[in-house]
Amino acid sequence: MTDEQAHLKIHHSQGVHLVELINRKILEESSISQIGDQLTQLVEANPQIKLLLNFAQVEHLSSAALGMLITLRSKVEGTNGQLKLSDIRPQIYEVFKITQLYKLFDIHDSAAEALRRF
Repeated sequence: MTDEQAHLKIHHSQGVHLVELINRKILEESSISQIGDQLTQLVEANPQIKLLLNFAQVEHLSSAALGMLITLRSKVEGTNGQLKLSDIRPQIYEVFKITQLYKLFDIHDSAAEALRRF
């Protein structure tokens, strides 16, 4: 099942919600807010969600987007769900390393690998 929304493609398979972020750049506050709202609705509608965010299309990510991810992580954990990130490009992963966020998130090289870890 695929549900297309403004900034996301959502697939549901084997109990996991796979969300592809389809914007190359997640920089604008309005885009980040919309993505955050869409993901929050998904989490609230699916307690104990298994959520995988795929960043394969994303080339640039702002600090505000990182803040949105931290908030999302808290919401997922608040419902006893699981959140994994995958396919993060090296230049974006470097930001996760610098900010120490790589310790906070469960990050995998590929979506396939992340799916196996749920």
